[in-house]
Amino acid sequence: MELRARRGQPLGMSPARFLRDYWQKHPLLIRNAFPGFKPPLAPEDLAGLSCEDGALARLVLHDRRADRWRVEQGPFAEARFATLPARDWTLLVQDVDKWDADVVALLGVFDFLPRWRIDDVMLSYAVDGGGVGPHVDQYDVFLLQGQGVRRWRISTDPAAPQALRGDVDLKMLARFIATHDWRLEPGDMLYLPPGVAHDGVAEGNGMTISIGMRAPAQSELLLDLAEHLAERLPETQRYADPDLAPARAAGEIDAAALARVRHALGPLAAALPAQQLAEWFGRFITRYRAAQIASPPPRPTTPAAFAAALKAGRPLLRHPWSRCAWTRRDREATLYVAGQALSCSRAAAAIVCGHVSIPASALQALPATDRQRLCDLLNEGHLRFGPRPRRHG
Repeated sequence: MELRARRGQPLGMSPARFLRDYWQKHPLLIRNAFPGFKPPLAPEDLAGLSCEDGALARLVLHDRRADRWRVEQGPFAEARFATLPARDWTLLVQDVDKWDADVVALLGVFDFLPRWRIDDVMLSYAVDGGGVGPHVDQYDVFLLQGQGVRRWRISTDPAAPQALRGDVDLKMLARFIATHDWRLEPGDMLYLPPGVAHDGVAEGNGMTISIGMRAPAQSELLLDLAEHLAERLPETQRYADPDLAPARAAGEIDAAALARVRHALGPLAAALPAQQLAEWFGRFITRYRAAQIASPPPRPTTPAAFAAALKAGRPLLRHPWSRCAWTRRDREATLYVAGQALSCSRAAAAIVCGHVSIPASALQALPATDRQRLCDLLNEGHLRFGPRPRRHG
């Protein structure tokens, strides 16, 4: 459960072995996963980001004497930080990877995972005693210590109580008994699979970087799938009862009625053709949960201007809020961008999904139909042109 990283292996082992032996199975503490690590943002920069409109930020404060917790939602006024106590509070900012390129660069270490599985990178800055209390996450998370020291206690007891406190605006466990206790220093990383109770408390001031996975709940998947199916059903397809018999009791939904309802719904996902299921999931997984959307540029780019920019060597940059994925469809592909589905070649889909910055050289060889798709995405705000690369020599 604890090991030291090897040179070139931040996980302390090959990705294949990690996925086989630990992923969604066991916690793992990797000492010195990032040797000499320095956080990509300073605490004051993180505080500044939490003041920006659209930032998903929270302050969690703990009154230790009364054991009372308070949660404040951002964005915050800069003056708020001058009034905070000397200890027992934490600032959490989600989606920092959508705002900062150095944070995005950290994700390269996790390329052994499908990029669409990564939800966001959250940074938390805590003063001495700061934390969010013992809790359970229902998704995989990598906890990288960026600055200072944080004490992590976890419980791997499958019979541990799961009851939550009713007096806290957080999903905090009412009772927590740790089975393991570690102090993480800068560069150490703790992996936790879903369902492992944990509690992190800062020892002195420090920063933790959390790389969380997207793991939609079954209820969320079914609700979205039901909406997807309902949009495609004709108005003429309704509940029907041509074999209706006289009612025995007023208002009763009897067994025959329930059978008709079951028939009207069908087996839901099991009855979906594979391609339709793929399209629904592609649209679903690329819609961002915070409902942030890319904005079109002030002036649209013509196909001629698009081709000229590529010829000049300008790369295409993907908007940080625009999630991408693709599926195979016959010999072509369906590209999903922020909830929409587009037909294109497999090469184009792989290029768009595989790069945050797409070099012009990779795009010039694509068919004209693919380049038109990319031009459309540019005019919708999902892509933008980066600066022309510098010439050396």
